[in-house]
Parts: sequence; structure tokens; C-alpha cells
Amino acid sequence: MKLIVGLGNPGTKYAGTRHNVGFSVIVGLADKYNIELSEKKHKAIYGRGMIEGEKVILAMPQTFMNLSGESVRELVDYYKCDPSDVIVAYDDIDLAVGKLRIREKGSAGGHNGMKNIISHLGTQEFVRVRVGIGKKPDRMDLADYVLSRFGKDELPEIKAGCDNACDAIALILKDSAAAAMNKYN
Repeated sequence: MKLIVGLGNPGTKYAGTRHNVGFSVIVGLADKYNIELSEKKHKAIYGRGMIEGEKVILAMPQTFMNLSGESVRELVDYYKCDPSDVIVAYDDIDLAVGKLRIREKGSAGGHNGMKNIISHLGTQEFVRVRVGIGKKPDRMDLADYVLSRFGKDELPEIKAGCDNACDAIALILKDSAAAAMNKYN
């Protein structure tokens, strides 16, 4: 079983913000593969289903971004997943809006949600799908930027990026992270 986690902040106040693109990826996968996101346990909203012949759990931690690892740890323990069976989708300010970067492992790269997941799992050995949200303007506070919404001119790029992230995750499940990296990085 694979655990696919999208990072974001809970509540309507944060819906559609740059920091919530991980949630957008999970909703996109749920829609595409008819997986109902109706279970509320393990500090997450999640659903179970099949993608490319693999049993999956699609999860959106409800702990707020910086404590995402609490939910991921509970899900990994409850469903007896190995950390190597975890795929995390999240935002990246170092990538242009909608661009993807897939990695099989690595550091948190300054992302507090990822720092918390790495801390709770005790490893960096899990796949991550980063979706670009664009560089923050020089005079803007980082927190204000990641909690801002996309401009109208950015909406086509971020939609395409989230769609590509869904396709990349399906390719990871069907083939490998390396195949997804070759196609989308």
C-alpha cells in the first residue's frame, strides 16, 4: 500500500493558497480515480482506493503545515506502511509556478512541513513531488507570500502543474520515481 500525502493548511481560509497546492494534488487524484476523501482519523482527511493497480491512501493532514509529520506518522503506523512507500506532494518557492521537481529522497530544503515529516519518520528516504509556486517578491514576507492566492495570470500554470503532479504520481506507481523524474523534471 502506498501513502500519498498532500501538504497544506486546513480550513476555507487557506483554500486556494500557494501553500495548499499539495491538497490540490490530492483532490485532483481523488477526482481522477474516484477515491472518496471522507475518512477523518489520524489527524487527516483521507480516502482509500486504487491507482494504476496499486492500493493507495490519499491523505491531507489537518494539523497545519508545520506539524504534518504527526499525521503522516499515525497513518504510516496504522496502515503498516514503510516510509519508502510514502509520496509527499507540496509547494516549492524555488520553482516557477506549475513546474515540477520529483526526488526519491533528500532534505527538507527549508520547508517546515517536510522538516516535520522527516523528523517524525526518522528518514529522508521517501518520494517527494514538489510543485512550483513561484519566487516570493523581494519586499514580501515569506509567510504572507505562501498564504497568498495565485493571480489570474498564474491560474493556468498552477492548474497544469497540479494536473502534471497527478500524472507524475500515477507514473511513479505504475513504473518508478526515476521514470517520473525523466518525464517531468
